[in-house]
Order: sequence, then structure tokens, then C-alpha cells
Amino acid sequence: GGRQPRAGGLTSWGRREATRKLVRAGWAGSCRLTARAMATQVDIRIQQAVQYKAEGNQHYKQKRLREAISRYHWALMHLRGLDPSEPSPLEAFGEEKAKLSPQQAELLQSTECDCYNNLAACLLLSEKVNYERVRDYCLKVLARQGSNTKALYRAGVALYNIGDYDRARHYLSEAAKLCPDDPHVKRYLQETERRLSQYHQKERMMYKGMFAK
Repeated sequence: GGRQPRAGGLTSWGRREATRKLVRAGWAGSCRLTARAMATQVDIRIQQAVQYKAEGNQHYKQKRLREAISRYHWALMHLRGLDPSEPSPLEAFGEEKAKLSPQQAELLQSTECDCYNNLAACLLLSEKVNYERVRDYCLKVLARQGSNTKALYRAGVALYNIGDYDRARHYLSEAAKLCPDDPHVKRYLQETERRLSQYHQKERMMYKGMFAK
């Protein structure tokens, strides 16, 4: 008859099946390792961002605005691509975005909001204020934290100075609801109401002149 397999040995089919199992086990192990490595990388990036934000705060307190702005930008660069609410450029190449734990997601969001808010504060103290950029930073905060009083107030200030009084009144009114006794919010809201009143009065006079016989 044909050759018998040695006792305790494997047929060629058995060897192939064993190899497949080993490959699958190795792949699963490497995936677990990759997931752990990604989680560690996420932690490192978030903690580095928190550190840069803290350095930025120190510079801000000492009125070193340029250094503060650079630290807040560095912090945001470290967080880029981690925010689950924003598309990552690497996803277009098939790169999977790291899954964040609830604690990581909360810390990431609060750090992002603090950095954007603080960037707006720095710009408002600059000699030549870029109010469009202040507005944009504040709107980024409000997209994540709709009741952030500082962002509501600064968005109102920026829009007032841009000349968008209707939207300025909206944000300042929201800030006033949350901080009714804040003198800065009150002052800007009153000034915005005054500008709107003047604008509507001019508009009425213009229409009156147009239709007068």
C-alpha cells in the first residue's frame, strides 16, 4: 500500500491548516499590539498638548503674547487628526483614526476649546486686532461648547468691530443671560443696541426720503 504518515505527524492538509491558524493568531496579536500602541500615542499627544497649553497660559499671564500664541498653536497641532468630530486627512489614504476613550475625548475637547479661546484673547490684546480670526476661533469653541461665556462674549466683540451688529447682539445677549452682572458684556451689548438703533433710524429716514413727494 501507500506510505503511512508517521505516528504523531501531520498530513500536508494538517500542516497547511496549522500554518493558517498561526498566521491568523499572529495577525490578531499584531492588531491588538497596534491598537495598544495607537492608544499610547494618543495619550502622549494629548498630554503634550496639555503641556503646551499650560506654557501658553504662563506666557499669557506675563503678557508675552507672541510666545503664548505659538504654544497654543503647537498644542492644537498635536491634537490635529484626533478629534472624532473632524475628518482626518489620513483617512483619505485608508488610515484608520484612533479610537478615543471617553476620558481622552473629554480632555481633547476641553484642551482644544481652551486653546482657541485663549488665542482669541491674545489677538484681542494685539496692537492690530484681526477680528475675523477672533470670530473664527470663538465659533470653533461654540461649535463644541455652545454655552462658553468667554467665547460668546469675544464672538460678540469681534462681530461688533466687524460691523455685523445683528450677530453681535445675538452672541452678546446669550453671554448676558449667563453672566447678567458682567460689566464688559453689558457695555458691549448696550453699544451694539445703540449702533443698531442708529442704523435702523438711518434706514427709516432713507426710505422716507425715497417715497416722499
